[in-house]
Amino acid sequence: QVTLVESGGGLVQAGDSLRLSCAASGLTLSRYTVTWFRQAPGKEREFVAALWRSGSNTYYGDSVKGRFTISRDNAKNIVYLQMNNLKPEDTAVYYCASDTGLILSSMRSPAMYDYWGQGTQVTVSS
Repeated sequence: QVTLVESGGGLVQAGDSLRLSCAASGLTLSRYTVTWFRQAPGKEREFVAALWRSGSNTYYGDSVKGRFTISRDNAKNIVYLQMNNLKPEDTAVYYCASDTGLILSSMRSPAMYDYWGQGTQVTVSS
């Protein structure tokens, strides 16, 4: 059974940093693509960042490029999302997701993922 658990969310001020963690059981994260999505109230789930399964290629949504960094600790089987210079518009529930059969062209589509965490709330005050 695959389980993804996010942690690290919280309430911060604009300009602050947070590091989210996505810990996995039943799935070796180094072998599969891991993606962070976020969803704000009343909005669709949005692609944030992905770490591709082969090698260390990373991909970012336009709104977070240059501020967020996705990385992986293979020994701990954890994927991180380092978020710097946070803005109020970054406020959302952040989810990590993974899938064993993902293809690159589908990476930004939440519907393509089988495994999801429960989410962690990030709130950025102005």
